[in-house]
Amino acid sequence: MGVQDLVRVVLPKDDRFYDFLEEQARLAHEGALALAELGGEAGKSADGIAGIRERVHDVEKRCDKVTHQLEDALAETFVTPLDREDIHKLASLIDDILDRAYACASAFDMFSVDQPSAAAVKFFDVLERATSLLKDIVPALRKHDFDAIRAGRRQIKTIEKEGDELYRKTMKALFAEPVSDARLLIREKEIIEILEDAVDPSEDAAEYLANLAVKHG
Repeated sequence: MGVQDLVRVVLPKDDRFYDFLEEQARLAHEGALALAELGGEAGKSADGIAGIRERVHDVEKRCDKVTHQLEDALAETFVTPLDREDIHKLASLIDDILDRAYACASAFDMFSVDQPSAAAVKFFDVLERATSLLKDIVPALRKHDFDAIRAGRRQIKTIEKEGDELYRKTMKALFAEPVSDARLLIREKEIIEILEDAVDPSEDAAEYLANLAVKHG
């Protein structure tokens, strides 16, 4: 047992870092749910898309606030429940989910998309399911329930692979047929790439959680 680990045993636990991480994960799922509204009735008008973008932005700003609070707490706390670099890294990975979700919502607004394609709607579902699982497994870190973390990581990895396969099939279909307007093809390609990129941080965060399970299990 290292000196820092020994000090953690002796001193009272500071559980607010778990609170911060769990709130980040909850907000990541909230942002994914808001983004998924693009696939509903609200996503069928320019005003609706702009409104969804603002809702996702609001969630992203709330997550940024939690991230800043966590960073301030790291700077003023001598003993943390986990290594401070691990807390900072995990917080950054979860924060990335909302940054990319907002980039997705902004792309729909910027490109003046009338309504999302069937492939885009499927990506919303992939992101929603991945963040839901992440939201559920982050609290397992506080409980040292490392089996739950490893099981959740496997599930999220399966979902991420589903997203990879969806990306490949969508791109193949986009370029398989001639198009009358190349701008529409470019627009759809850009949006699908942004959506696929948005799924990755969920797996990255789950993978990092699994690494912590190995480190502390």
